[in-house]
Amino acid sequence: MKDSGKIFNFATEINANRISVTIMKKQLTAFLPILLFGLFNGLSAQEAAWHTYVEQLAEEEGIDEATVENIYTELLYLESNPMDLNGVTREQLEQFPLLSPTQITSLVTFLEKNRPLYTVYELRNVPYLDFQTVERVLPFFRVGEPKKERALSARELAKNGLHELQLRLDKTLTPRAGYKTYPDSVLERYPNRKYGGEDFYTSLRYSYRYRDKLQAGFTAEKDAGEPFLRDGYPKGYDHYGVHLLMHDIGPLKTLALGDYRLSFGQGLILNNDYGVSKSWGSDQVARRTQQPKRHFSTAESGYFRGVAALVTVGNLSFTPFYSSRKIDANLSEEGEITSFKTDGLHRTPLEMEKKGNSREQVTGANLNYRRGALQVGISGLYHSYSRMYNPVLQEYNRYYLRDSTHLNGSVDYSYQLPGFLFAGETAIARNGAVATLNMVQYRSSGGSTLTLLHRDYPVSYNALYGQAFSESSDLRNERGLYLGGSISPLRGVTLDSYIDLVRHPWLRYGANAPSSTIDCYLLTSWRISRRTSLDLRYKYKRKEKNITLPGEEEKPLLPYATHKVRLRWMQSLLGGWDLRTTADMAIYKEQPFPAEKGFMLSQNISYRGEGALTGDAFIAFFNAESYDARLYSYERNLLSSFYMPSFYGKGLRIALSGKYALSPALTLSLKAAHTCYWDRDTIGSGTEQINGNSRTDLWCYLRWKF
Repeated sequence: MKDSGKIFNFATEINANRISVTIMKKQLTAFLPILLFGLFNGLSAQEAAWHTYVEQLAEEEGIDEATVENIYTELLYLESNPMDLNGVTREQLEQFPLLSPTQITSLVTFLEKNRPLYTVYELRNVPYLDFQTVERVLPFFRVGEPKKERALSARELAKNGLHELQLRLDKTLTPRAGYKTYPDSVLERYPNRKYGGEDFYTSLRYSYRYRDKLQAGFTAEKDAGEPFLRDGYPKGYDHYGVHLLMHDIGPLKTLALGDYRLSFGQGLILNNDYGVSKSWGSDQVARRTQQPKRHFSTAESGYFRGVAALVTVGNLSFTPFYSSRKIDANLSEEGEITSFKTDGLHRTPLEMEKKGNSREQVTGANLNYRRGALQVGISGLYHSYSRMYNPVLQEYNRYYLRDSTHLNGSVDYSYQLPGFLFAGETAIARNGAVATLNMVQYRSSGGSTLTLLHRDYPVSYNALYGQAFSESSDLRNERGLYLGGSISPLRGVTLDSYIDLVRHPWLRYGANAPSSTIDCYLLTSWRISRRTSLDLRYKYKRKEKNITLPGEEEKPLLPYATHKVRLRWMQSLLGGWDLRTTADMAIYKEQPFPAEKGFMLSQNISYRGEGALTGDAFIAFFNAESYDARLYSYERNLLSSFYMPSFYGKGLRIALSGKYALSPALTLSLKAAHTCYWDRDTIGSGTEQINGNSRTDLWCYLRWKF
């Protein structure tokens, strides 16, 4: 044996029993990759399972695009910089959104008892990590040799730091109305008919990382239609961001400067980090307080700019923060904020007038106590705006915040027993409104899960940065009971399901009386073999709104429902080829009108061979009778960009993408997509209108690691 000499010498210094255990572990772990090869063969060739999670989140009703982009960017970063199982800490695992609190505790216990690990496939031996979870998280972990601590110096940071430069360029080849040439007389009367900039999107991002001690970087971005290095716009890009994060400086665990994100408790008063998707799994609905993390996406809203810190002393941790940044807002004639503009677009004179026209200041803190299985936190948050926030008064928004300042406080808790998690948060707004969320989760060692969650968000509760488990995007006017679970009744078969019953005690937009929502979900996954799997998903949502009836002036409150069915066949072939065939159907029904239907049949072919070139081909035929019966395209995205368009009407979608490794450090990615409609002569409206029935888009992405 290669290490027998070392083992013999080492045996003179330690107990003989310990040696035999160590030798046995090395022998077993040496054979473990071979034993598991048949089980996991082909996983690296398949598209990472976590992409499906992000797709499900993007499809959720009311989810903000910035939230989707944030989680997509963060997971891409973690995938490119996998965590070392022999050095990862609980705090790092708690920032990883694809593991539940119970799974994190189980993994930490396993690592403490079994380090050093010799292969990532030892994750298969962790209690509460089922096959699907292991498959999903494998890309985010590695096994490496323990690294010696070195004194920080400018030379050390320059020599051993990792740099990454990303350049992206997107362009729509089909002409759009906003880029046409108009006579001066027309623009004098209608100045917002024409965009002020070029017809392409571009972004530049740079990041630096030194082990787990230091992160730094900047982002620069301009959207299509925004001016770039033109007269009167000397700054070049429309949006800039910068961040610096330092870790483990004595009791100071994290110091964040520049752009960052935070999450306290279950998110009732603060969460501009990850969103919560019901369809992610019943054991993924619980959140936890997160240490400050960088904001590295190009999203121009949903983040803080300033300073934040995490200080840990014994069982106590303290997270104070302060943020001050300019924001875009829609203003009334009196100069008051009626709503916040979060799309980050500054293309027309009207949009440019709104850029940075208000200032937002937010400060707060979280004090967290943890001892064993118990965790308790206290949080506070204070908002201040440079203008009065006063939405246009409507009956449904009568209880919205109308002030230039606001205050929130909350208490959150969690307690873990073997297989069980009890967690929740209760928050209060300055007006005295109290919101609460509480849950209990159970996960068996065999992978079965069950979650019961109750929440009560009064109509008068306001939390402008709150983002927790809910049916709507706002945490108000909602009382709900969620029951979800997963089970594996047969070998290779898993069932994931939930039902969410919600009551809205007050009026909502489009509903002039109290209403209700029923949300159901069922996903059946059958792993037929190590290379073949079949998924069947059904989603049902029933809500209520005011519907116009023929010949009647009044709009009664009537139910409407959406049914969505998806059947997906996935086949992994030899040589790095993968096939994914998907059939989607949507049925939208308003009482008492006939149902509106839509369906899509798509085929995706992926190649992930051992060479420098990888690629994807996607083709889809869709036929949807209305926007409410629209269907989503699950096509491959380029790195650093998440794009999942929806379609209605009748037509064809084709997308081709490829990535070529010019060198081990330099990769070039390209994507082209063409959509052709057979039932219309124009696409879009306003400045985005295309006079024709087709659209062609190009994406280009260059990444350099050094």
